[in-house]
Amino acid sequence: MGAISFIDAVGIFGVVVFAVSGALAAGRHRMDPIGFILLGTMTAIGGGSLRDILLDRPVFWTEAPEQLVISIIAALITYFAVPQSLARRKWIAWSDAAGLAAFAVQGSLIALDQGVSPVVVVVMGMMTATGGGVVRDLLCGDRPMILSGQLYASTALAGSVVLVVLVETGVSNHLAAAIGFLIVLLTRGVALIFNIRMGPPGEFLKIGGDEPQ
Repeated sequence: MGAISFIDAVGIFGVVVFAVSGALAAGRHRMDPIGFILLGTMTAIGGGSLRDILLDRPVFWTEAPEQLVISIIAALITYFAVPQSLARRKWIAWSDAAGLAAFAVQGSLIALDQGVSPVVVVVMGMMTATGGGVVRDLLCGDRPMILSGQLYASTALAGSVVLVVLVETGVSNHLAAAIGFLIVLLTRGVALIFNIRMGPPGEFLKIGGDEPQ
């Protein structure tokens, strides 16, 4: 077996943290182990599966089933090891932020490899980052973060745009990915810490309000 590629390494990290995010959501809703596995895996593979279907390429976990196994293991470890007190919205949001950053970068890099236009690359990065979280929230009966007015999809969009611009100007993929990752993680982190939300023009940017529980 050859050395793992950079894109795969970023993807595995995203699978793990998104699986934990889904499993924490399952814990918040007092689900059984099957519920943990279902939410964990669907959160981990949802966005990437949609990306691959739209790019007309093999769905990633059918060619690399070990990533599906990793998501199941991460969900089960969360079930057995994470105290119930951590299965709250704020911890879900923070693990989701790490997955958001990883998958925004991975989705963008995969789309770049497919040779699609920069606009499509950005959309694929954002879709990969947000798709799993939308599936998780819908399965839990929660309002998806992407529709809650939080700085969420916009942070993934910003990271993808920066990555594409840097690559187009000659920066290496690895460095561009690292910068894009940090932009998503930092902007999403600041939004969580200060509870920054975006609304209609009259209240375009709002700080404060309801905090994640």
